[in-house]
Amino acid sequence: MSTLVIKDLHVEIEGKEILKGVNLTINTSEIHAIMGPNGTGKSTLASAIMGHPKYEVTSGSITLDGEDVLAMEVDERARAGLFLAMQYPSEISGVTNADFMRSAMNARREEGDEISLMKFIRELDSKMEVLDMDQDMAQRYLNEGFSGGEKKRNEILQMMMIKPTIAVLDEIDSGLDIDALKVVSEGINQMKGEEFGCLIITHYQRLLNYITPDHVHVMMQGRVVKSGGAELAHKLEAEGYDWIKQELGIEDETVGQA
Repeated sequence: MSTLVIKDLHVEIEGKEILKGVNLTINTSEIHAIMGPNGTGKSTLASAIMGHPKYEVTSGSITLDGEDVLAMEVDERARAGLFLAMQYPSEISGVTNADFMRSAMNARREEGDEISLMKFIRELDSKMEVLDMDQDMAQRYLNEGFSGGEKKRNEILQMMMIKPTIAVLDEIDSGLDIDALKVVSEGINQMKGEEFGCLIITHYQRLLNYITPDHVHVMMQGRVVKSGGAELAHKLEAEGYDWIKQELGIEDETVGQA
């Protein structure tokens, strides 16, 4: 079992504090969901975990199996087993989907143990079939000209191929129609197991109709203010966030960033 531990994490952007003491522990075999109103720091948490230079960690810690994640460069975090499916994936001209994924997979393997081309192609074809993706997308430049839904499926394809230890999925359901949502959810569900843990950041309970989380957390004012099981997501869908704000005496839930 692997474990990602976030302790009392404080993060600033251009001198403005966004995260104000986040505590979270994610084990492999677990799916966690973070929900919360806009501007409470959910996407900031995702970026801080992966080391985006815009986000300055002012105090607290992030460890993966006891190793200091904050001391790692971004590529080192990826090789250690962390993965981020971004809310807005970048387009990279001149690099095909297939070349990008094969390079990413080999970066996590020992020298001399690179995945063979035939094995890579078999795996890629199999995963693309699960995600109902056209085979020609493998040879298209990374995210270039992709629709929003294609980009989100492609992020899940990368996750399924790279097989990270802990994946952070930042609003992977944003902009998806119901059919695409079901396909993306199937890809995530296929990954669940003893060697994979997942943190899903979402605004909507609808994604959790297809992926049953083990833990649901609510973020407000840059902190995790409430945690529970899958039933918490259903209550939030039915009643909104006002009952939590009333329960905790929270007047203004926003901190200025997603």
